[in-house]
Amino acid sequence: MPVRRATSSQWPEVLALQLGRQIELLIEHLVVERGLADNSVAAYTRDLEDYAAFLRGKGVDDFTEASRELVEEYLGLLRRRLRRSRSTVARKLTSLRQMHRFLVREGLTENDPTANIQAPKAGKRLPKVLSEEQCLALLAAPDYSTPEGLRDAAMMQLLWAAGLRVSELVGLQMHSINFDEGILRVRGKGDKERIVPVARATLDLVQRYIEEARPKFLKSELEEGLFLSSRGYSFTRERFWQILKKYVIQADLPRDTSPHTLRHSFATHLLAGGADLRVIQELLGHSALATTEVYTHVSREQLRKVYDEKHPRA
Repeated sequence: MPVRRATSSQWPEVLALQLGRQIELLIEHLVVERGLADNSVAAYTRDLEDYAAFLRGKGVDDFTEASRELVEEYLGLLRRRLRRSRSTVARKLTSLRQMHRFLVREGLTENDPTANIQAPKAGKRLPKVLSEEQCLALLAAPDYSTPEGLRDAAMMQLLWAAGLRVSELVGLQMHSINFDEGILRVRGKGDKERIVPVARATLDLVQRYIEEARPKFLKSELEEGLFLSSRGYSFTRERFWQILKKYVIQADLPRDTSPHTLRHSFATHLLAGGADLRVIQELLGHSALATTEVYTHVSREQLRKVYDEKHPRA
Protein backbone atom coordinates (compact mmCIF):
# COMPACT_ATOMS: atom_id res chain seq x y z
CA MET A 1 0.00 0.00 0.00
CA PRO A 2 1.57 3.34 -1.01
CA VAL A 3 1.94 5.82 1.80
CA ARG A 4 -0.20 8.89 1.29
CA ARG A 5 1.32 12.31 1.84
CA ALA A 6 -0.68 15.49 2.20
CA THR A 7 -0.23 19.23 2.20
CA SER A 8 -0.40 20.97 5.57
CA SER A 9 -3.98 22.11 4.91
CA GLN A 10 -5.12 18.55 4.11
CA TRP A 11 -3.04 16.86 6.83
CA PRO A 12 -5.62 16.21 9.60
CA GLU A 13 -8.33 14.99 7.21
CA VAL A 14 -6.06 12.64 5.27
CA LEU A 15 -4.48 11.25 8.44
CA ALA A 16 -7.86 10.54 9.98
CA LEU A 17 -8.95 8.80 6.78
CA GLN A 18 -5.88 6.60 6.45
CA LEU A 19 -5.48 5.49 10.06
CA GLY A 20 -9.23 5.40 10.63
CA ARG A 21 -9.79 3.16 7.61
CA GLN A 22 -7.17 0.70 8.83
CA ILE A 23 -8.89 0.56 12.24
CA GLU A 24 -12.23 -0.08 10.51
CA LEU A 25 -10.73 -2.95 8.49
CA LEU A 26 -9.26 -4.61 11.57
CA ILE A 27 -12.47 -4.26 13.59
CA GLU A 28 -14.49 -5.70 10.71
CA HIS A 29 -12.09 -8.65 10.58
CA LEU A 30 -12.32 -9.25 14.34
CA VAL A 31 -16.12 -9.12 14.32
CA VAL A 32 -16.63 -11.32 11.25
CA GLU A 33 -13.83 -13.84 11.76
CA ARG A 34 -13.67 -14.05 15.54
CA GLY A 35 -17.16 -13.00 16.63
CA LEU A 36 -15.78 -10.31 18.92
CA ALA A 37 -18.28 -9.02 21.49
CA ASP A 38 -19.43 -5.38 21.46
CA ASN A 39 -17.48 -4.52 24.61
CA SER A 40 -14.26 -5.90 23.14
CA VAL A 41 -14.87 -4.04 19.88
CA ALA A 42 -15.26 -0.79 21.83
CA ALA A 43 -12.06 -1.45 23.80
CA TYR A 44 -10.00 -2.24 20.68
CA THR A 45 -11.37 0.84 18.92
CA ARG A 46 -10.50 3.15 21.83
CA ASP A 47 -7.00 1.72 22.15
CA LEU A 48 -6.26 2.04 18.45
CA GLU A 49 -7.71 5.53 18.19
CA ASP A 50 -5.45 6.66 21.04
CA TYR A 51 -2.46 5.03 19.32
CA ALA A 52 -3.43 6.68 16.01
CA ALA A 53 -3.61 10.08 17.71
CA PHE A 54 -0.06 9.54 19.03
CA LEU A 55 1.20 8.58 15.57
CA ARG A 56 -0.48 11.61 14.01
CA GLY A 57 1.38 13.78 16.49
CA LYS A 58 4.60 12.21 15.22
CA GLY A 59 3.75 12.92 11.59
CA VAL A 60 2.87 9.30 10.78
CA ASP A 61 -0.25 8.79 8.70
CA ASP A 62 -0.19 5.02 8.25
CA PHE A 63 0.13 2.19 10.79
CA THR A 64 2.54 0.45 8.40
CA GLU A 65 5.01 3.30 8.95
CA ALA A 66 5.16 2.88 12.72
CA SER A 67 8.57 1.80 14.01
CA ARG A 68 9.56 -0.21 17.06
CA GLU A 69 10.98 3.01 18.54
CA LEU A 70 7.61 4.74 18.17
CA VAL A 71 5.77 1.81 19.77
CA GLU A 72 8.18 1.80 22.72
CA GLU A 73 7.89 5.59 23.04
CA TYR A 74 4.09 5.30 23.10
CA LEU A 75 4.14 2.59 25.76
CA GLY A 76 6.59 4.64 27.79
CA LEU A 77 4.29 7.65 27.52
CA LEU A 78 1.41 5.57 28.89
CA ARG A 79 3.48 4.27 31.80
CA ARG A 80 5.43 7.33 32.88
CA ARG A 81 3.57 10.47 31.90
CA LEU A 82 -0.01 9.21 31.87
CA ARG A 83 0.52 6.85 34.83
CA ARG A 84 -1.44 4.00 33.26
CA SER A 85 -1.42 0.73 35.20
CA ARG A 86 0.63 -2.22 34.00
CA SER A 87 -2.51 -4.15 33.14
CA THR A 88 -3.81 -1.24 31.03
CA VAL A 89 -0.52 -0.91 29.16
CA ALA A 90 -0.46 -4.67 28.55
CA ARG A 91 -4.00 -4.54 27.16
CA LYS A 92 -3.16 -1.63 24.87
CA LEU A 93 -0.08 -3.46 23.60
CA THR A 94 -2.36 -6.39 22.74
CA SER A 95 -4.50 -4.03 20.65
CA LEU A 96 -1.42 -2.67 18.88
CA ARG A 97 -0.25 -6.20 18.14
CA GLN A 98 -3.62 -7.08 16.65
CA MET A 99 -3.33 -4.15 14.25
CA HIS A 100 0.25 -4.73 13.13
CA ARG A 101 -0.13 -8.51 12.77
CA PHE A 102 -3.29 -7.93 10.76
CA LEU A 103 -1.44 -5.62 8.38
CA VAL A 104 1.33 -8.22 7.95
CA ARG A 105 -1.18 -11.02 7.28
CA GLU A 106 -2.95 -8.86 4.71
CA GLY A 107 0.35 -8.32 2.88
CA LEU A 108 0.31 -4.56 3.46
CA THR A 109 3.70 -4.59 5.17
CA GLU A 110 6.44 -6.99 6.26
CA ASN A 111 7.19 -5.03 9.41
CA ASP A 112 5.62 -5.74 12.81
CA PRO A 113 7.07 -3.14 15.19
CA THR A 114 5.44 -4.87 18.19
CA ALA A 115 7.32 -8.15 17.63
CA ASN A 116 9.32 -9.23 20.69
CA ILE A 117 8.16 -6.28 22.79
CA GLN A 118 7.45 -7.65 26.24
CA ALA A 119 4.22 -6.62 27.94
CA PRO A 120 4.66 -5.31 31.50
CA LYS A 121 3.93 -8.04 34.00
CA ALA A 122 0.80 -7.21 35.91
CA GLY A 123 0.69 -8.12 39.56
CA LYS A 124 -1.90 -10.70 40.50
CA ARG A 125 -5.07 -8.90 41.44
CA LEU A 126 -7.56 -11.11 43.20
CA PRO A 127 -11.22 -10.48 42.41
CA LYS A 128 -13.25 -8.85 45.15
CA VAL A 129 -16.02 -11.05 46.49
CA LEU A 130 -18.89 -10.72 48.93
CA SER A 131 -19.64 -13.17 51.71
CA GLU A 132 -22.89 -15.10 51.55
CA GLU A 133 -24.24 -12.86 54.32
CA GLN A 134 -23.40 -9.75 52.32
CA CYS A 135 -25.08 -11.16 49.20
CA LEU A 136 -28.20 -11.91 51.22
CA ALA A 137 -28.15 -8.38 52.65
CA LEU A 138 -27.98 -6.99 49.12
CA LEU A 139 -30.95 -9.10 48.02
CA ALA A 140 -32.94 -7.93 51.04
CA ALA A 141 -32.48 -4.26 50.13
CA PRO A 142 -35.18 -3.89 47.39
CA ASP A 143 -38.84 -3.38 48.25
CA TYR A 144 -40.44 -6.58 46.95
CA SER A 145 -43.92 -5.06 47.19
CA THR A 146 -43.24 -2.72 44.24
CA PRO A 147 -42.77 -3.74 40.57
CA GLU A 148 -39.38 -2.00 40.49
CA GLY A 149 -38.17 -3.64 43.69
CA LEU A 150 -39.34 -7.09 42.59
CA ARG A 151 -37.61 -6.68 39.22
CA ASP A 152 -34.37 -5.43 40.79
CA ALA A 153 -34.31 -8.27 43.32
CA ALA A 154 -34.89 -10.86 40.59
CA MET A 155 -32.07 -9.41 38.49
CA MET A 156 -29.57 -9.32 41.35
CA GLN A 157 -30.46 -12.80 42.57
CA LEU A 158 -30.17 -14.27 39.07
CA LEU A 159 -26.82 -12.52 38.58
CA TRP A 160 -25.47 -14.14 41.75
CA ALA A 161 -27.24 -17.51 41.39
CA ALA A 162 -26.08 -18.07 37.79
CA GLY A 163 -22.74 -16.25 37.78
CA LEU A 164 -23.70 -14.09 34.82
CA ARG A 165 -21.86 -11.20 33.26
CA VAL A 166 -23.97 -8.04 33.38
CA SER A 167 -24.13 -7.99 29.56
CA GLU A 168 -25.51 -11.55 29.66
CA LEU A 169 -28.08 -10.60 32.29
CA VAL A 170 -29.53 -7.65 30.40
CA GLY A 171 -29.46 -9.65 27.16
CA LEU A 172 -31.73 -12.42 28.47
CA GLN A 173 -34.91 -13.06 26.51
CA MET A 174 -38.18 -14.61 27.64
CA HIS A 175 -37.23 -17.85 25.90
CA SER A 176 -33.82 -17.93 27.64
CA ILE A 177 -35.20 -19.49 30.82
CA ASN A 178 -36.78 -22.93 31.10
CA PHE A 179 -38.69 -23.19 34.36
CA ASP A 180 -39.57 -26.87 33.95
CA GLU A 181 -35.96 -27.96 33.52
CA GLY A 182 -34.55 -25.27 35.80
CA ILE A 183 -31.97 -24.03 33.30
CA LEU A 184 -30.90 -20.79 31.70
CA ARG A 185 -29.57 -20.48 28.15
CA VAL A 186 -26.93 -17.77 28.23
CA ARG A 187 -25.40 -16.06 25.21
CA GLY A 188 -21.85 -15.20 26.28
CA LYS A 189 -18.65 -13.82 24.77
CA GLY A 190 -18.10 -14.61 21.12
CA ASP A 191 -21.83 -15.35 20.84
CA LYS A 192 -21.23 -18.73 22.50
CA GLU A 193 -24.21 -20.31 24.23
CA ARG A 194 -23.96 -22.18 27.52
CA ILE A 195 -26.48 -23.87 29.79
CA VAL A 196 -26.56 -22.82 33.45
CA PRO A 197 -28.71 -24.56 36.09
CA VAL A 198 -30.62 -22.17 38.35
CA ALA A 199 -31.78 -22.80 41.92
CA ARG A 200 -35.51 -23.23 42.45
CA ALA A 201 -35.74 -20.26 44.84
CA THR A 202 -34.27 -18.00 42.15
CA LEU A 203 -36.58 -19.43 39.50
CA ASP A 204 -39.57 -18.80 41.74
CA LEU A 205 -38.53 -15.17 42.21
CA VAL A 206 -38.06 -14.65 38.45
CA GLN A 207 -41.44 -16.30 37.82
CA ARG A 208 -43.05 -13.96 40.33
CA TYR A 209 -41.44 -10.98 38.57
CA ILE A 210 -42.75 -12.17 35.20
CA GLU A 211 -46.29 -12.59 36.52
CA GLU A 212 -46.57 -9.56 38.81
CA ALA A 213 -44.09 -6.91 37.67
CA ARG A 214 -43.12 -7.38 34.02
CA PRO A 215 -46.66 -6.61 32.73
CA LYS A 216 -46.41 -3.23 34.48
CA PHE A 217 -43.39 -2.32 32.32
CA LEU A 218 -44.43 -3.98 29.07
CA LYS A 219 -45.33 -1.49 26.32
CA SER A 220 -45.36 -3.82 23.33
CA GLU A 221 -46.37 -7.48 23.04
CA LEU A 222 -43.47 -7.88 20.61
CA GLU A 223 -40.89 -7.14 23.33
CA GLU A 224 -38.95 -10.33 24.15
CA GLY A 225 -36.51 -8.93 26.70
CA LEU A 226 -36.82 -10.63 30.08
CA PHE A 227 -36.00 -7.66 32.29
CA LEU A 228 -37.61 -4.38 31.25
CA SER A 229 -37.04 -0.79 32.23
CA SER A 230 -39.85 1.57 33.18
CA ARG A 231 -39.93 2.64 29.51
CA GLY A 232 -40.66 -0.90 28.36
CA TYR A 233 -37.27 -1.68 26.84
CA SER A 234 -34.61 -4.21 27.80
CA PHE A 235 -32.20 -2.97 30.43
CA THR A 236 -28.85 -1.45 29.56
CA ARG A 237 -25.66 -2.35 31.40
CA GLU A 238 -25.31 1.24 32.59
CA ARG A 239 -28.83 1.37 34.03
CA PHE A 240 -28.32 -1.84 35.97
CA TRP A 241 -25.06 -0.45 37.37
CA GLN A 242 -26.96 2.58 38.68
CA ILE A 243 -29.60 0.42 40.34
CA LEU A 244 -27.05 -1.92 41.92
CA LYS A 245 -25.09 1.03 43.30
CA LYS A 246 -28.24 2.25 45.08
CA TYR A 247 -28.78 -1.10 46.81
CA VAL A 248 -25.09 -1.44 47.66
CA ILE A 249 -25.37 1.79 49.64
CA GLN A 250 -28.61 0.66 51.30
CA ALA A 251 -27.05 -2.64 52.36
CA ASP A 252 -23.91 -0.88 53.60
CA LEU A 253 -21.62 -2.94 51.38
CA PRO A 254 -18.21 -1.90 49.99
CA ARG A 255 -18.76 0.99 47.57
CA ASP A 256 -16.72 -0.69 44.84
CA THR A 257 -19.16 -3.62 44.67
CA SER A 258 -20.05 -4.14 41.01
CA PRO A 259 -22.10 -6.60 38.93
CA HIS A 260 -18.89 -8.55 38.37
CA THR A 261 -18.44 -8.80 42.14
CA LEU A 262 -21.56 -10.97 42.24
CA ARG A 263 -20.17 -13.15 39.46
CA HIS A 264 -16.90 -13.55 41.37
CA SER A 265 -18.88 -14.31 44.54
CA PHE A 266 -20.86 -17.01 42.70
CA ALA A 267 -17.66 -18.80 41.67
CA THR A 268 -15.98 -18.41 45.05
CA HIS A 269 -19.00 -19.72 46.96
CA LEU A 270 -19.21 -22.74 44.65
CA LEU A 271 -15.53 -23.50 45.14
CA ALA A 272 -15.84 -23.15 48.90
CA GLY A 273 -18.75 -25.61 48.76
CA GLY A 274 -16.57 -28.22 47.06
CA ALA A 275 -17.44 -27.69 43.37
CA ASP A 276 -14.94 -28.94 40.81
CA LEU A 277 -12.94 -26.20 39.09
CA ARG A 278 -13.85 -27.46 35.61
CA VAL A 279 -17.54 -27.34 36.48
CA ILE A 280 -17.12 -23.72 37.56
CA GLN A 281 -15.28 -23.05 34.29
CA GLU A 282 -18.26 -24.35 32.32
CA LEU A 283 -20.77 -22.40 34.38
CA LEU A 284 -18.85 -19.15 33.96
CA GLY A 285 -18.24 -19.70 30.26
CA HIS A 286 -14.45 -19.38 30.53
CA SER A 287 -12.63 -20.66 27.46
CA ALA A 288 -9.47 -21.44 29.47
CA LEU A 289 -9.20 -23.14 32.86
CA ALA A 290 -6.39 -20.74 33.81
CA THR A 291 -8.94 -17.92 33.93
CA THR A 292 -11.01 -19.85 36.46
CA GLU A 293 -8.01 -20.81 38.60
CA VAL A 294 -7.86 -17.32 40.09
CA TYR A 295 -10.69 -18.40 42.41
CA THR A 296 -8.44 -20.97 44.06
CA HIS A 297 -6.23 -18.06 45.10
CA VAL A 298 -9.26 -16.25 46.53
CA SER A 299 -10.16 -19.29 48.62
CA ARG A 300 -6.60 -19.57 49.90
CA GLU A 301 -6.70 -15.93 50.93
CA GLN A 302 -9.94 -16.53 52.81
CA LEU A 303 -8.52 -19.64 54.51
CA ARG A 304 -5.50 -17.67 55.64
CA LYS A 305 -7.70 -14.88 56.98
CA VAL A 306 -9.87 -17.30 58.96
CA TYR A 307 -6.80 -19.09 60.31
CA ASP A 308 -5.12 -15.86 61.40
CA GLU A 309 -8.30 -14.66 63.10
CA LYS A 310 -9.43 -17.88 64.77
CA HIS A 311 -6.50 -20.18 65.50
CA PRO A 312 -4.99 -19.71 68.98
CA ARG A 313 -1.47 -20.33 67.64
CA ALA A 314 -1.77 -18.08 64.59
